[in-house]
Amino acid sequence: MAKLNLTSAALDPFLEKIEKLSKLHKFLIVSTILVLLVGGFVYFSYMPKFRDIDNLEKKQAKLVRQLRNAKLQARAHKKFATELKATKLQFQKARQALPDKKEIPSLLAAISGSGQSAGLEFLLFRPAKEIQRDFFAEIPVEIRVLGGYHNVALFFDKVAHLSRIVNMKNTTMTAAKKSTQLETTCTAVTYRFSEVQPPKPAPKAKARAKRPKKK
Repeated sequence: MAKLNLTSAALDPFLEKIEKLSKLHKFLIVSTILVLLVGGFVYFSYMPKFRDIDNLEKKQAKLVRQLRNAKLQARAHKKFATELKATKLQFQKARQALPDKKEIPSLLAAISGSGQSAGLEFLLFRPAKEIQRDFFAEIPVEIRVLGGYHNVALFFDKVAHLSRIVNMKNTTMTAAKKSTQLETTCTAVTYRFSEVQPPKPAPKAKARAKRPKKK
């Protein structure tokens, strides 16, 4: 009870001063106290939550960007996979048009047979040395035939319709000396698929065994 009386005695002068204040001053005091109470409550209770919300929003924005980038990469990967598949199919078709080494004799026979069936007389049919490229080899064949212009055109047409690729290059036509026909010289170039092996690394020099020095 002594403490209560002491507290009341201490507060009485303060309360009397408040009572003497005008209504405006009382309103300002009460408003200030409310602002301090509400501000303290908001600062200590809600501000941490606001910071957490802000961090979560930043994380969400980061995840959204990562998801967008992942979708773009997935689309690019899908497009690349489709293009790669199409390229492989084109490569397989091109490879099928190139004979392997075993088929070269039969292909050369087919070229020669096309000329003979077109009514041409072969004066020269000589395969030259292969020319190695990246993944294929060129096989040139020197050809000289005797026959009419239409026979040569038919020969070229038959060669163009072979199942394998054959290009006719360096074609020249001259009048035959002892005949009314034309002498045609050309080079038939066919190709074969060849997988170029990577160069083998140079063998490392063996280190000579050191002999122990004689004492």
